[in-house]
Amino acid sequence: MPIRTNRGRAAVYRRLWGWPLRSPRHLIGTLVFLAILLTTLGVALPKLVGKPAATAAPGPGGTSASARPGPGIAVTPTGTATLPTRLTGPQGTPSTAPPSPEAIKVAKDWAAAWVNHPNGITNAQWLEGLRPYTTEEYLPVMSTVDPANIPAAKVTGEPTVTTSHPSSLKLVVPTDGPKLSITVRNTPTGWRVSDYDQAS
Repeated sequence: MPIRTNRGRAAVYRRLWGWPLRSPRHLIGTLVFLAILLTTLGVALPKLVGKPAATAAPGPGGTSASARPGPGIAVTPTGTATLPTRLTGPQGTPSTAPPSPEAIKVAKDWAAAWVNHPNGITNAQWLEGLRPYTTEEYLPVMSTVDPANIPAAKVTGEPTVTTSHPSSLKLVVPTDGPKLSITVRNTPTGWRVSDYDQAS
């Protein structure tokens, strides 16, 4: 039955507006509903309306400012601009170089200091023998080595270069224990050993 009086309409409106305030549950439900409604409108309206394309006033010569290509942008005969292609090729391998005699000598001297560990030598004394030939960054690693556990007492041959680059060199030094694979790098203070391991 339709509401025909103003008093009846006012009562209906009072009930609608007053419903959220009847209890905390009604209020929370109303707030959740409004949040969902606003989120849905915020997502749906831009898609329905669509954004108008930005146009710029024509500049001198009859071309718009937005149509003028910037540096490094090619314009095709149809008037559309294309961005330059960015080439990302694989990283090249480091260039090889003849082995440095100074680097070979440093590796040989380092190996001689490495096998020099008479009975009773402390780690600090052993490190002092390695210090002139070792990078500052690698000395803390060497400080964890116990000289008594080194299974070699002398170098038994000449170093053999395995890889050689302008700023680094890798070589194998034979000992009476395991062969040493030593990496030597060119630092501001000269060639220094930056790593070693047992060669296979």
